[in-house]
Parts: sequence; C-alpha cells; structure tokens
Amino acid sequence: MSEAITTARPYAQAAFEEALKLTDLKGWSEILLVLAEAVCHPEVRAVITNPRVEKKQVESLMEGLLGTKAKVQQRNFIRILVDNQRLLLLPEIVAIFEALRSEAEKTVNVVIDSAFELTAAQREKIISSLKARMGREIKLECKVNKDLLGGVVIRAGDKVIDGSARTRLGEMANALA
Repeated sequence: MSEAITTARPYAQAAFEEALKLTDLKGWSEILLVLAEAVCHPEVRAVITNPRVEKKQVESLMEGLLGTKAKVQQRNFIRILVDNQRLLLLPEIVAIFEALRSEAEKTVNVVIDSAFELTAAQREKIISSLKARMGREIKLECKVNKDLLGGVVIRAGDKVIDGSARTRLGEMANALA
C-alpha cells in the first residue's frame, strides 16, 4: 500500500499542478474519480492488466469512459498513465489529489456517523463548531449507523471525535473491570 502511494504521488502532484494552472480543480477531480471508479471494476481491471491488449486499446477504453468531457490535458494525463502502466494507481492518485485540493481550497471533508438522522439545525451547529475549531470550510457527509446506540462519531481527515454511546459504555465497562 505505501509503495502504491509513493508511486502515485508524482502523478497526483502533476495532475494537481496542471489543474491549478488551468483553474479547474473540480473538473480534474471529477475526471480522476470517474477513472478511479472504472479501474476498480473487475472487467475493466481485466482489460487493463491483460498483456495481450495493446496500450492504444486501453487508452481508447479509458477515454471512452470519459466521453467528450475530458480536456486535452486530461487525455494526455491518461496517455501517460497508460504508457507507464499506472492506471491501477488511480484510486491512490485520487486520494492524494483530493488531499492537495482540500489544502488549496482550505476545506476539509467531514464524515459523521450518527445513531439517528441529524436535523438541519444539528448539522449547522456541527459545521460552525468544526469551522471555528479547524479554521476551514467544512464539507459534511452524514451517515446513519444504528450500531452506535446514540451520539455521533466525527471523522475529519486523520482526526476522530468519538461521542457515541457505544464507546462511552465500553469506557465505563473498562473502568468498572
């Protein structure tokens, strides 16, 4: 895994710099995400890894997945990935690209797992608290997880705030043991 990230980093950095130069971070992000999802499908992966399939055919397949929405620079990036046999690194490239994009845009993606659906007021309160704490714009994604029993678990990058009832009960059980 770490080898894949190390190998993917220069490609992600190059894509990011090109997207920044073209002021099209969102467009590049969308294209890379489509490609990353595609290479995760077993059928596409089988074609990409088949030594009998020519690079030109793989390139055509990837460009075909994008349709007409890909720009020249993005098509060139795909060509480079195909030529260097790095298409399978696309999920790692996307992860690094998105981290660079979040840093440049001063945003952070936050995932909240809660036992119940959060109201709009609760979401706004969480967003404003996290914005003040992190000094960044917050992109919120909420999920319902009935296993939590109550409370929430907030994940923002490498930070985790666990305020779930399940964790609190586990802490009390450990203290009583």
